[in-house]
Amino acid sequence: MIKKKKGKSHRFQIRILAVYCLLILLSFSGAVLAIRRVLLLRLDARVEQALNQEIQEFQLLVSGKDPDTAQPFKDNITAIFNVFLRRNIPINNEYTIALLPNGFYASVPPDLPQSIDRNSAIVKEWQQLTVSQRGEINGSQDKIVYLAEPIKIDGKIKGVFVVAIATNSELEEVKEAIFVIARVTGVAAAITSVLAWIFAGRILTPLRILTKTARVISENNLDQRIQVRGNDEVAQLSITFNEMLDRLQSAFVTQRQFLNDVGHELRTPITIVQGHLELMGDTPEEKQETKEIVLDELKRMNRLIADLMLLANSEQPDFLHLQPVELKTLTEEIYAKAKAIADRHWQLEEIGTGIISTDPQRLVQAITNLAQNATKHTQQEDTIAIGSAIDRQYVYLWVRDTGTGIPESEQKVIFERFQTGSNSYEAKSTGLGLSIITAIIQAHGGKIELSSRLNYGSKFTIILPLT
Repeated sequence: MIKKKKGKSHRFQIRILAVYCLLILLSFSGAVLAIRRVLLLRLDARVEQALNQEIQEFQLLVSGKDPDTAQPFKDNITAIFNVFLRRNIPINNEYTIALLPNGFYASVPPDLPQSIDRNSAIVKEWQQLTVSQRGEINGSQDKIVYLAEPIKIDGKIKGVFVVAIATNSELEEVKEAIFVIARVTGVAAAITSVLAWIFAGRILTPLRILTKTARVISENNLDQRIQVRGNDEVAQLSITFNEMLDRLQSAFVTQRQFLNDVGHELRTPITIVQGHLELMGDTPEEKQETKEIVLDELKRMNRLIADLMLLANSEQPDFLHLQPVELKTLTEEIYAKAKAIADRHWQLEEIGTGIISTDPQRLVQAITNLAQNATKHTQQEDTIAIGSAIDRQYVYLWVRDTGTGIPESEQKVIFERFQTGSNSYEAKSTGLGLSIITAIIQAHGGKIELSSRLNYGSKFTIILPLT
């Protein structure tokens, strides 16, 4: 089983190496073919240059003077041939041949390849030329490139001058060079393939660790993390994977705690309902009392479920329906609704002016819930103030009261789900009110702050970004 997993883990590495080797093969093959083509073209250019140079030098001699007599050659073609052949030093594998109309005259060097010797068919063909001819002879032993030039003096062809170059030796040099290049590139490809295998293994190590980590992750084991090295794409993938694990772990912890809390909160009313139904008497008064208790507990469970559904929906992207709202109008609307909650000394402390982007229904819900909470911690003669303001890039809305206040030890705890303060006047509170308010504010990209002193009152301030 281990070997099988190891084989699977190396498949991607093998695929990378295969693609790399294919690219190397194609690129090196293309390079070798290109080099061969360039060398052959350069060889052809050198041969062509040598042929034309010999012909041009011979033509200059024809129009010049005899160095032995200092007189023009006139139509003395044999003298021209003698001077040129005597003075010319051919390059390796180059042959200069002088032909007269009646036959072969001379050559340098005197020993010619079999395909162009004095009795060959091509020599006889050259003797009959009236115009220049360039061609190739592919013999069994050699490849010869030639340029034959008829010599005209006073409008008559006096002979033919031929320059021939055997290219086999240079072609062999080209082949040898290509062979050496191919061997060197082959060795280089083998070495780079080994290095590619090693580096591919190192590059893919984080991916193997990621796969191994993913295999051992379960609902009860989300502590595994990948060690991040470097700052490349693989490192970014590792960071993203670790962040995903952080979110999953947080979600699982939250879900587990949430289920535990829900189970605990629902167990109490269910137990109450079950107990009263089991102990319900037969008299109409006992049945009515049990009915009222059961309905009250069912309403409590219904409210708890509604609050939980609202908290669940707060994590959805369509939870808010943002629109531009005039802050002054929104503040006055909140104040008007809050005054109807309970008989208190209500104050509209401050009204901000300006356009804000918000979901007015959700925001009104959050602030009126804060106002309702304030009524639970105040008496009739206490003050509850509502206000709003805009400062730079933030919007502030607050609810302030002069009630009992909240102990400092509970000021952070009360924002958690199913948590209520020790001085809460509502024994049947679900403990989700401030959690719902916090969820609404966080969905707006804002936060809520609490300032409170025991027996002096509290102030909840909502801070939202202006845009």
